[in-house]
Amino acid sequence: MNSAIFWALIGGTMLPLQAVINGRLARPLGSPLWAAAASGAVTTVALVVIGLATSRGLPRGEGAVDLPVWSWSGGLCGALALTAMTATAPRLGAATMISMVITGQALFSLVIDQYGLFGSASHPITARRVIAVALLIAGAVLFSKRSPA
Repeated sequence: MNSAIFWALIGGTMLPLQAVINGRLARPLGSPLWAAAASGAVTTVALVVIGLATSRGLPRGEGAVDLPVWSWSGGLCGALALTAMTATAPRLGAATMISMVITGQALFSLVIDQYGLFGSASHPITARRVIAVALLIAGAVLFSKRSPA
């Protein structure tokens, strides 16, 4: 198996796990927002420790001031995604929540690819990609349907 695919799958397994753990943490903290904030704080500490342990010093930051303003908004996107998953996983269940997340990712990824947004390479929408997203939507709908009792 390609190592990039392997690590992408590992990353994918962490999303529902994180959402369920944060959903549980939200109860004593009083809200999904505070659980997501706590999770983000732990993430920040872990990344700083790993970064210091595996790299040669602190980040240089050369050229960072020349980047477009939106280049700094990844953390905001992550905060919104993390809070949304934390809030919805307990109500929807991990499988339904993650199927909606994946469907949303695929839909917006098509738009990003089509227009080469945010400095990415352009990858035109094809019939195959539309069919793939339609199948994801169908899967998400199936996940969201409750079984008769």
